[in-house]
Amino acid sequence: MGAWGTGAFDNDDAADFAGDLNDADPGERPGLIREALEAAADNDDYLAASTASAAIAAAAVVASQQPDGPEVDSVYGPEFLTDGDSVDLPEEFADLGVRAITRILSDESEWRDLWEDAGSLDQAIGALEPLRAALNR
Repeated sequence: MGAWGTGAFDNDDAADFAGDLNDADPGERPGLIREALEAAADNDDYLAASTASAAIAAAAVVASQQPDGPEVDSVYGPEFLTDGDSVDLPEEFADLGVRAITRILSDESEWRDLWEDAGSLDQAIGALEPLRAALNR
């Protein structure tokens, strides 16, 4: 999994996603976020950990843009957000983020299986709760 921790950007795939957002033109960022969320939310097969990790990072970006949402303060997060900028996202991204997280937490998820095998599933799920709470507001 290459995990460093349970934070939304604390793994290689999420950090790569953040880098892709940094490198993208600001107008392209919503499309990248939508793509990452849909890849998890609309997956009917066994969900790969890499897909789940990118979707969690995308959900963290969306959550950070909600009123009173959690800040992206990870050194591995998108620099434009840690520098105080924002990204203009459609309202439906919050619901899409919730659907992605729900799918990631389901039984057919490598992300879930890896954290369960490591004995840290409760901690990993706990790290997602602030995101889900912000997306549900």
